[in-house]
Amino acid sequence: MRLNMPVATTPPLQLFASTRVQRVASARRQFFEEGVRPSGLVGEAVLQSWMRCRRGHTDTQRPVKIAPVTSSRLHAAMGRNRQLLDVARPELSAMEGALGGTDCRVILTDPSGVVLHVTRHHAGVHQPVLGHARVDVNVCETVVGTSAPGIVVATGQACAVSGGEHYFDALGQMQCAAAPVRDVHGQLAGVLDLTTEGRPFAFDAASLVALHATTIENQLLQAQSRDHLVLCFQASPALLGTPLEALAGISGAGTVAWLNDAARRLTSGLQGDERELESLFGLDLASLLRLARQSTAQPVRLGNGLGVWMQARLTAADGIDFRHAVVLPDETPDLVVAECTGTLASALLPQVQQPVDEPAHSDKWKPGTLLDHNRKLIEETVAACGGNLSEAARKLGVSRGTLYRRLRASQQPETTSQ
Repeated sequence: MRLNMPVATTPPLQLFASTRVQRVASARRQFFEEGVRPSGLVGEAVLQSWMRCRRGHTDTQRPVKIAPVTSSRLHAAMGRNRQLLDVARPELSAMEGALGGTDCRVILTDPSGVVLHVTRHHAGVHQPVLGHARVDVNVCETVVGTSAPGIVVATGQACAVSGGEHYFDALGQMQCAAAPVRDVHGQLAGVLDLTTEGRPFAFDAASLVALHATTIENQLLQAQSRDHLVLCFQASPALLGTPLEALAGISGAGTVAWLNDAARRLTSGLQGDERELESLFGLDLASLLRLARQSTAQPVRLGNGLGVWMQARLTAADGIDFRHAVVLPDETPDLVVAECTGTLASALLPQVQQPVDEPAHSDKWKPGTLLDHNRKLIEETVAACGGNLSEAARKLGVSRGTLYRRLRASQQPETTSQ
């Protein structure tokens, strides 16, 4: 007689981690216990951060002490980053309003990792680590180990760090995503971070923080460009004024001073010197200045053949918009001038006598530097007013003191301070 005895079964051997948590746990075991590089289990940015942190901290189980920086260092950091804070404040407020129903904190740091702004949150008592977050602490890698803002400070690249990807065990309940904010020189100006504790993000935090960081960066670029002609362009006019708009700063010498990421992507196929104006935009300085007189975006074909909608903006150092033009006599080009900083006219616009709908690429106006146009404008306006400086200042839309300063500057020999 044959009995049908139950056959003992064993679960199949789990060769590969099936969840993110399991992959991170496996990566930590290989890296910290076995000394093996856990390629493919965690992102390269996290792995590189672990390697940097291990040089200074061998014990991942030690408590993390988030201590404030000295008052003098905080004061210096707040002073150096006043402009960043000013342009970021509306965006930080908007983020905190949108995230009000979550336990997330919005954090802005300076380029070294010193916190300049952090959300005050009612959930602090339930967040043992974030409860200590405040303005004046440092979140760089040398202090808190691997974290999203720490990685951005070290590398300048956006990233997200989740749970066990943090170097220290004490931060294993943290989730953070951070993105860089750069200035007109392409240098790291700050780090925008979104952090929560005790639970994972219920939305795509990396995309959200990248969107707001881009908005802050665009505002900062424009705030730092009062002596540049700022171009705003995109393939669709509906994208102008959004975080997706491309921005470029044009110097008084007619060269490209800076491009934001969107502008680099739209012009990435161009060959040669990326600072050469006409190779990028297919227009010379005078043609771009004429664009600035238009109240709406105009169609322009870039040097790579791509058609875009473009607006140009030139604002004086004191905030006066150049579009408040004063029409000069018919025999002279219509120009606008305002207070300038350094050697660049910060609000200048030539416009030839042509129909409003004449193409922006017309070459009737001979290109020159902003300083050249500025000097010529002052001389012609004073001459047209019979030497009456008060009348000339009124036509130019500036104070008499400003006109005096510009006249003195125009009589001095040119320097190479540009």
